[in-house]
Amino acid sequence: MPQPSGGATRPPVRVLVVDDEPQIVRALVINLRARKYEVDAAPDGATALQLAAARHPDVIVLDLGLPDMDGAEVIKGLRGWTRVPIIVLSARQASDEKVEALDAGADDYVTKPFGMDELLARLRAAVRRSQPTGDGDEAVLVETDSFTVDLAAKKVNRDGVDVRLTPTEWHLLEVLVRSTGRLVSQKQLLQEVWGPAYGTETNYLRVYMAQLRRKLEADPAHPKHFITEPGMGYRFEP
Repeated sequence: MPQPSGGATRPPVRVLVVDDEPQIVRALVINLRARKYEVDAAPDGATALQLAAARHPDVIVLDLGLPDMDGAEVIKGLRGWTRVPIIVLSARQASDEKVEALDAGADDYVTKPFGMDELLARLRAAVRRSQPTGDGDEAVLVETDSFTVDLAAKKVNRDGVDVRLTPTEWHLLEVLVRSTGRLVSQKQLLQEVWGPAYGTETNYLRVYMAQLRRKLEADPAHPKHFITEPGMGYRFEP
């Protein structure tokens, strides 16, 4: 990954590739290392979980069809202890399987066969979402009756307990909170959270809004803070 000019250089980004198809692993390893990423590879779910714990990757590219366990189970295992961005790479194209992967905690979904440029762009976007932005220095603390959002510290506290959010969940929350009381369109949310190439993946929003409500709303089925404007977008009310 290109190093930023001037100042201290960031360490190289480490990618964990999890796939049981040797030709795909080989192509990914070659392309990623050519762009200065560090790469580890795992052929199955058990090895992936072990490598993730030992090597602490910055992003994981994960196939769902693994020989020893379903990829969704690997995602759930990872989400028990890490917020590392997870990009699913799968031949499964059914919408419900995409939603299942996102619901388990994946950050993005790329369907096989895929273009290497597209995958690399999504990988860069996932890494950016997980890194501090440096633009949240203002002390903005938003309080509701049951939780508080500290934009500067990137923390959410509910009933005195810190709430664990993935980078994608946090970015979605941050965009909404910074536009408190105003409608944020589906397209704007997708592009601000996932990147400019997105605009029609409304199922991503449904899944992640459901996750935020589950974690933060007193009654997720009847939300009072994360409001859906059908066919238009979403609005945050403190």
